[in-house]
Amino acid sequence: MQTSAPTPSEAVATTVPKTARSHGAFTRTNLNTSRGSASRGDLFVAPDGTATNPGTQARPTTLEKAITRIAAGKTIWVRGGIYKYSTGLTIATGNNGTSRAPKSISAVKGESPIYNFSGGRVADSNRGLTVSGNFWHVKGLIVEQAGDNGIYIGGNNNIIELCTTRFNADSGLQISRAASSFTAISQWPSNNLILNCTSHDNKDTGNENADGFACKLTAGLGNVFRGCIAYRNIDDGWDLYARKDTGSIGPVLIEGCIAYSNGTLSNGITSSGGDKNGFKLGGSGVAVPHTLRRCIAFNNGKHGFTDNNNPGPITVTNNTAFNNAESNFHFREGGMHIFTNNASLNASKPDKTVGTLIGTTNVLWDKKRGSDNNGGPLVISAADFITLRPPSRFRRKGDGSINLGNFARLAPGSDLSNAGMPGGTDIGAVESG
Repeated sequence: MQTSAPTPSEAVATTVPKTARSHGAFTRTNLNTSRGSASRGDLFVAPDGTATNPGTQARPTTLEKAITRIAAGKTIWVRGGIYKYSTGLTIATGNNGTSRAPKSISAVKGESPIYNFSGGRVADSNRGLTVSGNFWHVKGLIVEQAGDNGIYIGGNNNIIELCTTRFNADSGLQISRAASSFTAISQWPSNNLILNCTSHDNKDTGNENADGFACKLTAGLGNVFRGCIAYRNIDDGWDLYARKDTGSIGPVLIEGCIAYSNGTLSNGITSSGGDKNGFKLGGSGVAVPHTLRRCIAFNNGKHGFTDNNNPGPITVTNNTAFNNAESNFHFREGGMHIFTNNASLNASKPDKTVGTLIGTTNVLWDKKRGSDNNGGPLVISAADFITLRPPSRFRRKGDGSINLGNFARLAPGSDLSNAGMPGGTDIGAVESG
């Protein structure tokens, strides 16, 4: 069975796959936005735009200017090309849309806006795009080479969709409080949706903090990651770390996401400083009831899924893990976690699943015996799957969700099919029915 990850040249395909081109190659008429024609009040941004321009198609402005001018319910359309900055862009606290009329930033359909912050030094204050406002929808941007996080979310009720964060000097995308003076969880960012995003090759100077996605330390309630991919980050794919001095963060839902090959960058660089987990779900003994559903972790440099000393209860349902360097599932003594319909294959150490195993619906890995079904009859092997070899690229469907094809899908006749709960549910992340 071959389970190698894509080579460094095999990047994950996003919805903005075309090579960035100079703005001069674009026509300024008949623009094909993702929803058809632009609306009155929308603004346009292009690499050759200027702050003094009005933001029309013919005379585009800059993103920093458009952010301060856009009205609720309107969209900033961003043309393809490379935008170079030495300082970050900020959607300030108080710059809000509404639930019925969010403010939007969207790549023009088929074009690739790349926001490159390599002109700034590596420093905690040098983030790429900071979203401290509420009710913003940011779609289709590539954010790279920031001196800290690529995208930092400090506001509430925002959607970050189909964005890519890469080569940043801290976690690619992080959700944490907007100001250090915010000490209560009610002040921390809540109800943010990170949808169908990708984060890779993020690396801090100490090689121990840069994750693909982080929702940690000071994050509020109701934050969700759905359909996201984290790969080849120096630390973890996901980090939900909490610590005692700031207290519990809000429960996070991670659904339909993939973490692979974290701990080693695409260029082969690795470090003993990185934790190298696929999904790291806590810290410091602080109890937070996160939920993981239909996620896949493979080829990570340590564990696939780990509570990281979060006693929970964490709800772990219909996930698949294989070929992680230590355990596929690593949950410590004292935890109260709930495991249902999980599949685990081939790791150097046996799984640890402290908590409640629902019936015989979990088929876990025991290095000595090869498989552990909590006393049940099921045994897992590579033959249970059509393929565990990942595609050269994880592409996305028209709706932005991950197109897995046959990857990690149960093979016809597998005894893991329809063996989960409720009755008729497959075991593992991919439902074959």
